[in-house]
Amino acid sequence: MTRWGVTVLDRLHLDGHERVLDAGCGSGRVTEHLCQRLPRGRVIALDLSSAMLVEARRRLASYANRVSFVRTSLAHPLPLAPVDAVFSTATFHWIRDHEALFSNLAAVLHPGGQLVAQCGGAGNIARVHAAARAAGVDLDPTHFATPAEMQQRLEAAGFIDVQCWLQPEPTTLAPGEPFETYLRTVCLRPHLEQLPEQDRQPFLREVMRQLGEPVIDYVRLNLHARRGAVR
Repeated sequence: MTRWGVTVLDRLHLDGHERVLDAGCGSGRVTEHLCQRLPRGRVIALDLSSAMLVEARRRLASYANRVSFVRTSLAHPLPLAPVDAVFSTATFHWIRDHEALFSNLAAVLHPGGQLVAQCGGAGNIARVHAAARAAGVDLDPTHFATPAEMQQRLEAAGFIDVQCWLQPEPTTLAPGEPFETYLRTVCLRPHLEQLPEQDRQPFLREVMRQLGEPVIDYVRLNLHARRGAVR
């Protein structure tokens, strides 16, 4: 995911002095690359997870004079001064209310400012969802949008020059324990947390059995847009 994030970051046009919001910074791995591209700028590293922000602070300690950390939800109005660009990777598909998400981002983005992002798109981890259904749990797939759906949501929030496209990224993992750990901590983590503790491991093992080969059928949805004039 870090590799994907750095590739997405390369699409962000920066001169090095801008103020940029990393919307969903996680542990700060990709944020570190963003800091390197802003030697005279500032980064706002935002995440909902306190644990992730603790790790991001540790990782970005050498950039402390140029990074601010904010713990909040992107589904709520953002307590930020205006920024020149918004960057995000592997975050937007976790947010159910995209109308609120893009309205909140537009509200803190200067007119003409860039939004460059990537998240899970239509068809993302479809094999995992099918395996979970076979194991007795119907995971909710509705937050993986199509390009047309995402373009409509962005334009409704005031973005222009919108480009959205899907990018298949099937990923093979090491079999056995590494695959199990990845499913438990990444793909199935929020769903496992909702199951009684005694049911988690049997469910996880059954999903692995249903999947067979350790391949995650990722599909990434890329977003590129600019903030239109304030209406």
